[in-house]
Formats: sequence, C-alpha cells, structure tokens
Amino acid sequence: MNDTISAIATANGIGSIAIIRISGTRALQIVKQLTNNKDFSPRYATLTNIYNQENQLIDEAIVIYFNAPFSFTAEDVVEIQCHGGFIVAQSILKATLKAGARLANAGEFSKRAFFNGRIDLSEAEAIAQLIEAKSEDAAKILARQMKGELKEFIENIRDEIIHILAYSEVSIDYAEEDLPEDLVLQIQAKLTELKKSLQATLRASREREGLMQGFKVAIVGKPNVGKSSLLNALLHYNRAIVSPIAGTTRDTIEEQVKIGTHLIRIVDTAGIREANDEIERIGIERSLEAIDQSDIVVALFDSSREADGEDMQILSLIASHARDKHLVYVKNKIDLEPKFRHVEIQFDIEINSKQSVNALVEILKNIMDTSNISDEIMLISQRQISAVENTLDNIDEAFEPLESQELEIFSFHLNEAVKEMASITRPFENDEMLDKMFGSFCLGK
Repeated sequence: MNDTISAIATANGIGSIAIIRISGTRALQIVKQLTNNKDFSPRYATLTNIYNQENQLIDEAIVIYFNAPFSFTAEDVVEIQCHGGFIVAQSILKATLKAGARLANAGEFSKRAFFNGRIDLSEAEAIAQLIEAKSEDAAKILARQMKGELKEFIENIRDEIIHILAYSEVSIDYAEEDLPEDLVLQIQAKLTELKKSLQATLRASREREGLMQGFKVAIVGKPNVGKSSLLNALLHYNRAIVSPIAGTTRDTIEEQVKIGTHLIRIVDTAGIREANDEIERIGIERSLEAIDQSDIVVALFDSSREADGEDMQILSLIASHARDKHLVYVKNKIDLEPKFRHVEIQFDIEINSKQSVNALVEILKNIMDTSNISDEIMLISQRQISAVENTLDNIDEAFEPLESQELEIFSFHLNEAVKEMASITRPFENDEMLDKMFGSFCLGK
C-alpha cells in the first residue's frame, strides 16, 4: 500500500458538487502539481484552479488536505470538490492519474483505513451499509456502529472468554490437579451468561433484518382479486397492467416505495391457481418464492365474489409458506355487492384499491415501526451473524469437556470461540475474506 490512489467519491451523474479523493504519500504533491499552488494548510478549504498536464484550466475547485494520520485512511488525503457533472470530475481524475496516482479499487480507501488501524471490520461494514440504508432507523443503528458500539460489545465478550480460558490453560499446566468444583460452577455460570447475551443479540438481529436490508412485502391472492391495482395505488402510478382477464400478471413485479421512514420493496405476484400452461406455472412458482423471501405478506381477497377452492388454496399456501411472516388479510372491492364470506379469515382491513389504500399503508407502517431502533446490539451482515452462530456452537461444545475435566478439549472450543468473535472486528489472518468484503464497497470508499 505504498502507492497513491485516486477515485471519484460521489455518485456518477449531474450535480452541484463532485468529490475526487486522493490517498497516499504523493497525494499532496499531486494536488500541488495540478493547482500550481504550494500552500495547503491541513484541514483548511482552499479555493484554487485545477489544471491538466498541458496546463489547461479544468475547473475552479475547493481543495482540502488532511495530513496523516488525521484522515479517514490514516494516510495523507486530499479531497478536490469540483463542479458536478459527467465531464469535470472525470477530467480531474484523469489528471491525478497522469500525475502519478493509481485508480483505486472498489473499497480500497476503507481497506487502507482498516489496515492502518483507523477502523475495524464492524465499522467498515457499517460505513458501507450506511450508504445504502433503507430507513432512518437503520441509519441511526449504523451511525452508532461507526462510532464503535458493536466493536466494544465484541471486545467485551472476547475478553470474558479469554479470562475463562486463562483458568483452563493454567490448570492444564498442572494436570495432576482438578479444577475446584466451585470454580467449575463459576465458569459454567459465566458461559451461560455469555450464551444468553449472544443469543439475545442474534435474535434481535434476525427480527430486525428487514429494518437493515429493507422490508419486502408480497401481495398474494387468486387471479383477478386486484393485486395489480393495489400495487399501482401504492406506487401512485400505473406500473402493472390491470385487466379483467384472469392471469394477466404472469410473473412477479417488484418495485420500491417509501412508507413512513422505510424504503420497502413491494412484489405483485402472479395469481395463484392451478396453472393452465408452463409460463403460468413458472410465474406461480416465483410467487411462492416471493412469499418465502418476504417479511410481510398481504393476502388479498375479492369481496364481490364468493369464496371458492382457489381462495382455499391461498389460505393453505399462506399456512405452509408464511407462518413466520407478518400477515395482513385484506378484503378488496368493497364498493361492489358483498358476496365473500369465510369464517376462518379475520380481515384486518376492507378497502377499494381504486379509491384509497391509506388504511393498508398505515398497517404496513405500524408493522415496520415495531421493528425500529432499540438499545440492543445488532449484527448487520451475514458474516457477523455466522461468526456469532459459530461462537455459540463452540460454547455449547465446551460444556461437556468442562464437566468431565477434559481441559484440552474445553480450551480448544474456547479458542475457536475467541477466533470467531475476533473475526467480526479484526481477524488474525484471512486475506481472501478481506478482499471479498472490501471489494463489495463502492469505488470512492
């Protein structure tokens, strides 16, 4: 990491400002060459002209120099704030590369910050996810993690396990003596306490997964109950084709919409019934996949038609595919003569999707708000969740050898638990995993 890297740190497109970020030992030298300006005070904004290698003016921009180690990467960093657009930022980037910088890889700024001790992996992941946060509550959680909240929790758990491990390692050196019975009981109690803490964190993280990744809502029902009309009403424009012909929607349609403080994905599924052809069968299979992958299922029924076998099929599929989902039962087309009756269904709301869906919007908002920010620590990636799951497995495996005083096996499992917890913040060695994780970041991070 001795070379100097450069990249555009803002989104591509037309805007008032674009930022080019340069990091490395030659960052200040490069910006001096591009500006013909030799005087840049650290952390002060300097208005200056930017020139290319032919000394042609590119733009008038603001330059801010952050001297090492007081920067995001803990290296010398220069940020050039120029006028936004497709051409200007690219021209300045090209000039930095000709002056001796190298185009940064995706996530390379964050990777340098990690290797230079500026951030740990949990903070790096929080930064990456904050950029794509799907709700205000998720942004608040991620902001807390950027300040080291998860890091502190992980380090405390890790220290507790190491403290227990120390008793075992000392006793192994004096193998002729067993651990005192009261000490075994104390270790068992401490491991049980750690297990409960990790299980609570794991449970909270899974329950609030939709909060972090964005809630997914599947609209399901038999053909021609008004699913597409409902989708169009929620989106406030005609995204799906609406037709009185059953089976018009033959594939899932997915769109994003903001409800309250949450950006959610709504999926209009194909009408579920006995398929008449191969294309419709595939569409119905995708509908079932959408139910499996959703956080909330809106089950739609037609008030103007009598309950039939297709409605029963919907109820059966909900029972088998959506048992762990939030379910909202909706009776639609209430402006028509009511004919639908079924004692097993307790409808949450009755609507006419062509007039108003405000009642459904409020229900969805309330469901999502119940998964909002709390004081509980949260894991924000599958990598973190897997590490905690593996830690719990090793703690479980440690109880039996502790009971039988097989301390080498007990220590082995606790050492594995320590490694798993450390992998969340700063793994000892795993270059392939780090390359893969930072490679998922955007270019300017």
